[in-house]
Amino acid sequence: MPLHAITAVHGETGLRERLAIETATFPTADRQRITQALGVASRLHATDKRQNEPYIDHLLRVAIRIISYYRVSDADVVCAALLHDAVEDHAGDLSPGGGPTEALAVIASQFGRRVAELVKAVTNPEPEPGRDRHEQYRRHVAASLAANPWARVIKVSDFTDNGVGLIHTTGPRLDTLARKYAPLVPVLKGLIAQPDTPLDEQARTHILEQLTRAEQRFAAILPPDGDRRVS
Repeated sequence: MPLHAITAVHGETGLRERLAIETATFPTADRQRITQALGVASRLHATDKRQNEPYIDHLLRVAIRIISYYRVSDADVVCAALLHDAVEDHAGDLSPGGGPTEALAVIASQFGRRVAELVKAVTNPEPEPGRDRHEQYRRHVAASLAANPWARVIKVSDFTDNGVGLIHTTGPRLDTLARKYAPLVPVLKGLIAQPDTPLDEQARTHILEQLTRAEQRFAAILPPDGDRRVS
């Protein structure tokens, strides 16, 4: 069953059960770390919402997609997927009185340096005054992912959940998100095609199909003149 369908029918409980099924064959220590990461993410995002669903649903789908569709069994990557918005959204909760650097240090102390590095690679920097924040976002994604192949795996699952999932978004935010994400599709396609991206050919093909689907949905949402200016 598609992940958004699981969400619609079974909600957070169904997604949690799906993650447990996907990780059932992982070594015990890896399952424990993933459970710990899910616990931290659940606490940090406990009151966060994404449209009309708990925010944790998004994080669960990103992690499940990496295991189920990309066939990745690397616990560090799964933990980072569950925590990929933790520093960007809740640095102060991870490290009271601290900022992103301190929050990443907390993640490193609990889950290891590699998990923290992956989270850092997919964490958007603070907007710079006088720069278009969406342009800054796209430039950061391109540069950060070019230097970190495993971070591409997390980001493309996140992007797929955002881009393909736009069909589940309504209201004025739909147009704004489409304008934000549409220019990233060719960037991500190029990165996934790089020989150092740590995915097999079947996973790459699946991802490219998902990105093409997102591209089609952006085209249906945005004006026919291809205007990509962000309002």
